[in-house]
Amino acid sequence: MPLSNSTAAITDQHKLLGLDHLRALAITYVLLFHYQKFGHPDWVEKVGAFGWTGVDLFFVLSGYLIAGQLFSQIARGKALSMRKFFIKRFFRIIPPYLVVVMLYFAFPPLREGEHMASLWRYLTFTLNFNLDLRNIGTFTHAWSLCIEEQFYLVLPVCILLLNKLNMGKKAIYVLSGLFLSGFLIRYFNWHYFLEPNLQSDYFWALFYKIIYYPTYNRLDGLLVGVSIAGLYTLYPSVKDSANKHSHLLMLTGLIVLVGSYFVCTPQQTFSTTVVGYPLIAAGYGFITAAVVCPSNLFYSLKSWLTSQLATLSYAIYLVHKMAFHVTQDLLVKRGIDENSNLMLLACLCSTIAFALLMRYTVERASMKLRNRFLTT
Repeated sequence: MPLSNSTAAITDQHKLLGLDHLRALAITYVLLFHYQKFGHPDWVEKVGAFGWTGVDLFFVLSGYLIAGQLFSQIARGKALSMRKFFIKRFFRIIPPYLVVVMLYFAFPPLREGEHMASLWRYLTFTLNFNLDLRNIGTFTHAWSLCIEEQFYLVLPVCILLLNKLNMGKKAIYVLSGLFLSGFLIRYFNWHYFLEPNLQSDYFWALFYKIIYYPTYNRLDGLLVGVSIAGLYTLYPSVKDSANKHSHLLMLTGLIVLVGSYFVCTPQQTFSTTVVGYPLIAAGYGFITAAVVCPSNLFYSLKSWLTSQLATLSYAIYLVHKMAFHVTQDLLVKRGIDENSNLMLLACLCSTIAFALLMRYTVERASMKLRNRFLTT
């Protein structure tokens, strides 16, 4: 039984407040993790060591939000509009991304690493396949955008097909099969490609290339987000039950994340490969499922800071390594210690400035153009 119109309206009005806090957490965690690749204070390594999971949180949020939009149309008996969906995704993602790609290729001093991948790999969103960090060191964080773009292409088609065939109730089997295949594929890759190279000097690069970056290994977060959206939107009784225990859900998520920290530390291990990613996705999934419940503390908690960080999170993600590199390069020449807290503050400020510039030029213009296409 679908949500009533009034309940759905209330949910749509408030759910982003809780998710804003999670977006802000995710982008902060990612920034601290990536800052370790530059000059940094010692404390950054302690605080940001698990920051690579910020991307997994973004995956959970993307799965929940995108699938939720599609499921809500189905729940209201509306036909899915592929044109509207892809127009929204295109103008939200592509223009800012292309601007950053252009800057990297047009102005080599902006690059944080020596080499970039071929242009076609950025334009086709296939960078995350066969990405070898020994040869490519610039804009490598675009790997996660590649996975999300591939997800945006496949998910609506799958939902449309299942809906057309009246197989919506069997989607659980599809999701379960994808979860299980993730375990099997990662185990296979570890056993046949990584285990024989455990003593290699380049094992770290092989781990990222074979395990960390490919889409088929990193679907857990997206699948968890889709599952939450499907349960909450199509089965309101599940949402009602979760609402009664939202803080228990959040506590469960925190406990799972603490456990996953120990499972995934150090990162490049068999345990991380096989069970680490699903654990992290589950932990963030429980927390996401909690904060979109009206009874949860964070559901209606307003914060100007997290709201702004959430709004700028995509732009920050695109430009942060470029901003770190340029800022440190300029300020080191002026005598500021690259490992100082002052340098960190300067890098964070420059990243925000770059993101604001992107927001009020490219993103704003892109949204206006999107609205024109949607009204034609």
